[in-house]
Amino acid sequence: MTPDLILPHDGILPVFASRPVWCGRASTVIGTATLGSQAWLGDDSVIRSDGQPITAGDRFWLGARSTVHIATESLPTHIGDRVTVGRNAVVHACTVGSDVVIEDDAIILDGAIVGDNVLIEAGATIFPRSTLESGFAYGGNPAKRLRPVTPEELAERAERLREASGETASPPAPTEPPETDASVFVARTARLSGRIALGAGVTVLFSCELSAEVGPIVVGADTNIQDNTVIRSRGEGVVIGRDTTIGHNVRMADCRIGARSLIGIGSVLAPGTVVADDVMLAGGSTTDPGQLLEGGHLWGGRPARILGTLDAKKRALMAHIVEGYCRHGREYRLLQEQEG
Repeated sequence: MTPDLILPHDGILPVFASRPVWCGRASTVIGTATLGSQAWLGDDSVIRSDGQPITAGDRFWLGARSTVHIATESLPTHIGDRVTVGRNAVVHACTVGSDVVIEDDAIILDGAIVGDNVLIEAGATIFPRSTLESGFAYGGNPAKRLRPVTPEELAERAERLREASGETASPPAPTEPPETDASVFVARTARLSGRIALGAGVTVLFSCELSAEVGPIVVGADTNIQDNTVIRSRGEGVVIGRDTTIGHNVRMADCRIGARSLIGIGSVLAPGTVVADDVMLAGGSTTDPGQLLEGGHLWGGRPARILGTLDAKKRALMAHIVEGYCRHGREYRLLQEQEG
């Protein structure tokens, strides 16, 4: 059994120590990724190694709609043996030890180091450059050490996640992709339905779901929507400005996002949220219904509040990410065409 989609990066294909035990619908592995024996990849799971390596040891279990990625120009991701990841989780540009359990909706951010025998509880956010000591449970946003954890509890939690991940969802109804400019990239494993307008240079990555059930979804030029993000319109619709980044595993419905903004990994935007131009929202954040995020600031938290000024360094980083994803989009469009 092999993943639904395998693509190279810079001519290098993923390496598997042995055939995975299971590869779900729309499971995707890309680039310089190396997976150990007995891997299990859930529906819509994404391992994207397009700039730095990803290694995962034996018996790696990746739940449905979970994402493993790197920091393209700086940080790889290394994962030990017997690591279990639940559903809709993100493991990003970090180091994870062996015998670790990462529950549903948890996020591990850039430069974090997770020791062996660690439990990361559901919904936790591990902030960048954090160090998690071996043998403890962590939870919250930002995640804090809660209590010691035994091997028996870790085994029980891992088994519970695996049982839940083993429940296969019904296949989604087939959809017709919208007509787009030739410069747009929509991944083959992404699902788009309803009235959707994508500006020139837009990139919609692997296993994203854009569902315009009522109002339209409109995305401005050169904006990137990263793996496993879900955007739904059940009312007035969604409008996203140009030159904006929507990180991995973001959830949003019926909101407005301005130009030159960044919505961090795993954030959840409530209906009616308005994000002005030039906003950075930290990973793992949430908004309240109808909340306004004023421009020129770094926001974060649950619910989001102002954390600081959006200085020139942060603005330059955001612009650099947009440029990088325009390049990724062009590269993936060619690879997907060659794949046929």
